[in-house]
Amino acid sequence: MKFWKLHGIGNDFIAIDQRFNNNDLKYYSDLAKKVCHRRFSVGADGLLIVKKSDKADIKMLYYNSDGSIASMCGNGLRCFVKFVYDNNIVDKNDFYVETLDGIKNIKINLKNNKIETIKVNMGNGKFSCKDIPVISNKPIFIKEILNFDEKKFEISSMLMGVPHTVIFVDDISLCEIKKYGNLIEKHNIFPEGTNVNFVKIQDKNNIFVDTWERGCGYTLGCGTGMTASAIISNYLGKTDKNVNVTSQGGSVKIDIEEDFVYMTGPSIKICEGLLEV
Repeated sequence: MKFWKLHGIGNDFIAIDQRFNNNDLKYYSDLAKKVCHRRFSVGADGLLIVKKSDKADIKMLYYNSDGSIASMCGNGLRCFVKFVYDNNIVDKNDFYVETLDGIKNIKINLKNNKIETIKVNMGNGKFSCKDIPVISNKPIFIKEILNFDEKKFEISSMLMGVPHTVIFVDDISLCEIKKYGNLIEKHNIFPEGTNVNFVKIQDKNNIFVDTWERGCGYTLGCGTGMTASAIISNYLGKTDKNVNVTSQGGSVKIDIEEDFVYMTGPSIKICEGLLEV
C-alpha cells in the first residue's frame, strides 16, 4: 500500500488513497493502530484516508493512533490537503473537503508553484454542554473547577469538531501535562473524553499551547486544540481576534471573524513508501 508521511507543526500523519477501495471502518481502525505504532511500523499520531465524496471535492476520514475515529483534525486536514493536491487528486487551490465535522473550505497559498501555507475554515465551534458533551447542569462549561487530591484546575470546554478543554497556566512541566492531561481526558464528566490544552498567554496576539490529545496522548501540535484555545482566550477577553498560536512543533495563525474561525499554517511531506499490511 502506497503512503506518504507528513507533519503539520510536528503533528505527524500517514496518508493513503482509498478512493477505489470499499474497506469497512473496522479495517481502517485496525490499520491505524498497526501503521501508527512507532516501534513496529512507520509511526504517526494518526491515519488520513482519502475517499470520494458526493458532497464536496474530496472526503477525509481520520483515525487516531489508538484506532479511534475522530470527526476532525486541524493539522491532519492541512496534511490531507497537501497529499491530495500534490498527487493531483484535487487540481485546484480553492476547494472543499468533506469531514465528519462537516464540509471545510480550503485555500492553498502557493509560492513558486509550491504550497507555502494552507488556510482552513474551521467553522465556529460550539459551547453547549450537550454538544461537547460534558455532564453539567449549566448551559456552557466555562471557568469551572476540577479538583484532584493534590491540585485543582479552572477549566473551560467547547466542541471544535472534537471535545476540547482549555486550562490557562503560568508554567507547567511536561510530566504534569502527561499526568493531568490523561486524568482530565478520561474524567467521568466527559462521556466521550476530551482533548486537554494547557495555554500560556504571552500577549493579546500570541499564546503558547501544549496539548494532550484524546486517543493519542501528548503531541507537538493540535490544530483543533490551538483553534479552541484561541477562541476561548478571546471569549474570556485575554486575546484579540487575530492570534499567533505556537506549540512545541511550530505556529499557526488563527483569525476569528463574525461567522467563522480560520486557521492558516504549513504542511510538510516527510517521506513516501510502501506499507506492508
